[in-house]
Amino acid sequence: MGKDAIRAGDAAASLDERSREIFRRIVETYLESGEPLGSRNLSRILPMPLSPASVRNVMSDLEELGLIYSPHVSAGRLPTQTGLRFFVDAFMQVGRLSEEERGSIERQMRSSEDQPVETLYNEASRMLSGLSRGAGLVIAAKSDPVLKHVEFIRLEPAKALAVLVGEHNQVENRIINLPAGVTASQLTEAANFLNAHLTGQTIQDLRKDLEKLKQAVAGELDVLSRDLVERGLAVWSGEGDDKPTRLIVRGRANLLEGLAGEDDIDRLRLLFDDLERKESLIEILDLAESGPGVRIFIGSENKLFSLSGSSLIVAPYRDGDDRIVGAVGVIGPTRLNYSRIVPMVDYTAQIMAKLTRSGH
Repeated sequence: MGKDAIRAGDAAASLDERSREIFRRIVETYLESGEPLGSRNLSRILPMPLSPASVRNVMSDLEELGLIYSPHVSAGRLPTQTGLRFFVDAFMQVGRLSEEERGSIERQMRSSEDQPVETLYNEASRMLSGLSRGAGLVIAAKSDPVLKHVEFIRLEPAKALAVLVGEHNQVENRIINLPAGVTASQLTEAANFLNAHLTGQTIQDLRKDLEKLKQAVAGELDVLSRDLVERGLAVWSGEGDDKPTRLIVRGRANLLEGLAGEDDIDRLRLLFDDLERKESLIEILDLAESGPGVRIFIGSENKLFSLSGSSLIVAPYRDGDDRIVGAVGVIGPTRLNYSRIVPMVDYTAQIMAKLTRSGH
């Protein structure tokens, strides 16, 4: 939080009951409808008797504190980013998921338990999107599975599909260029060699043993098979692999709902541009890792999506060695239903951790 936000938060902490109630009603109306709330309507719904003129005086004080602003002359008031942060920190009651909601989340997640890991990520992202009416987000560190089986499948004379099968049956496919003149029997010979040497190792282990394996290749295989194996080793040891994380986003269409005008459309375009910059995904993992539990980033508090003014609710999940291996979350406009989404993201992260530890 910036210095201005801290100063505003300190001042806001000393608000009297009347000011706090007016501020709370303005924020809750915004979160519910996205609309500004005016003094006349406010005076009608307050639990204490106040004239519209008295309400306007309080609103003026809140505006000076930087908690609310007027989007148009003589319009109602909306919360500022600082005001939203103060509301989340000081007023928001985090909801509790019902047993039915928890059961629904767990059933949907466990429906992907025996599927490839990408299916689990897709299901988590799709589910968070559906429940939150925002965009569901899953960031996963690139896995380094223990290899169980390797196979080469010829696609055309000069190309083959290299298939890696991990110990939990996760499958990764890479296309490699074939040496000129390679035969079907040499594809089989090369695959047999790799299976004999790689079974039970991760690609990380493989990087360390690369030179030793190349010497073994030179002694055991003919020239064409040796070339094929070395191409496979080069691909799997990380050549050209510059994406340390994967991003799955579902529910972008939800973000199109309730757009009020050109400004909203421009912000949404910026957000979609941000989501395409996959090299920045590691920043989300860093954000999730920098504090315990669920983190809430409002507008420019989140550097990654600051231009679009979007909010991010994110929680990390860990593997059996307590290492952060990914994060789940929801991204959307600043008027997300924070109190409802926070426990949802938290519980989804817990289920992801369980499934990750059990073999995914």
